[in-house]
Formats: sequence, C-alpha cells, structure tokens
Amino acid sequence: MRHRSASIKLNRTPSHRKAMFRNMVTSLLKHERIRTTDAKAKEVRRWADKLVTLAKRGDLHARRQALSIIREKDVVHKLFEEAPQRFAEVNGGYTRVVKVGFRPGDAAPISMVELVTPEVKKKKKRRKKKAKKAAAPAAAATTPDAPETPPAVEAGAATEDAGNASTTTTAVTPDASTADRPEAETKASGDAVKTAPVEEKPAGEASAEPDDDATADETPPKDA
Repeated sequence: MRHRSASIKLNRTPSHRKAMFRNMVTSLLKHERIRTTDAKAKEVRRWADKLVTLAKRGDLHARRQALSIIREKDVVHKLFEEAPQRFAEVNGGYTRVVKVGFRPGDAAPISMVELVTPEVKKKKKRRKKKAKKAAAPAAAATTPDAPETPPAVEAGAATEDAGNASTTTTAVTPDASTADRPEAETKASGDAVKTAPVEEKPAGEASAEPDDDATADETPPKDA
C-alpha cells in the first residue's frame, strides 16, 4: 500500500534516488534548463520550488538548508543572489514543465524543465492610458455637440424671416391723414384733458376761520 507516500520510487533505492535528484536540481539551477523523463521532471520541479523559496527567505539558516541539498557553493550563491529579485512579485510557480516528445529507443516521454522569468508589468503605460481616459471626458464636456442643419433648411428659414420683416414694416407705417392734422387740435385736446388740481380743506378749518362780513355787521356804532 502507498498510504502517505508523496514521492515516487522510480525503481531505485532511497539513497540512489536522493542523490539523483540532488544532481538534477543542481544542473537545473546552474543551467536553468534540463531535459528528462516526465516522471523525473515532475519530481525535480518540487525540489526546485522548495530551494527558490529558501533563497527568497535569504537568512543564514535557509542558506545552510540549501547547502545540505546542493553541494556546489557557487550554485547556492547564484541562487540566493538572483532569486529574491527575479521572483519577488510571484509566490510559487518558479519552474515550468514542457513536453518535448518521445525518447528514441524505448519511446519514453521526454519533458523539459526550466526556470520561469516572470513578466514585469510596466507602470508607465498604465499612467498614459489613465491620462488619456481622463482627458477624453473632459474634452467632451467642454465642447458640446451642436446639431447640424442642412443648407436647404437654412435658406428656407432666411426667406421666411425676410417675408416677416416686410409685413411688419407695412403694418407700422403711419397714415397720411393723421400726419397732416394741425398741431393746434392736438394741443386743444391735450388742454381739455388736463384738469387743475383742487385743494380740499378739512371741515374743521373752514368753520374756524371767521367771516369778515359777519364781524363788520356785529360791531356797534361809535358814539359821536
């Protein structure tokens, strides 16, 4: 039974299998690309992803763990120098398995394992696109679209305006009989309409003023 058995045996002893994968991972990190069978490629991918994770951590303990698997110090130094910058924006998926074909002789399926170079997104292009999108609605708001009128409609409107102007001028012209009237009649009618303002006094003031005739009659005659 294969309960809790995560690795494949590949018809080899544990020591032989471990030494084989050490050599394959060292070659992968040194040359960044190797070719092997499908079963070995899938297992080497697990080892390589673990070592890249240790390189991203970058402390002394992680370096010693990597040296326990990779026996070449130059390869470990290269891994710990390049991996943190190369795989800084991704978490996992550091290697790729590509099927190549079949091996001549036994027709075993062959695959290629290689390190992936993640694409770095450029921020300048995003800024330009955002600036263009912001400028487009602003330009549309400043310049409203005006409805276009065909030339035939404009000519018809011009003729209608000219006809309306002629009718208004004929209606406003004064009559000759009214223009020949003398100015005296107009002045007389104006004087007749005008009325002099009458000052009204209150009843109390009128009764309070004494009458001159009444006072003259009431005075007694003087003795001679």
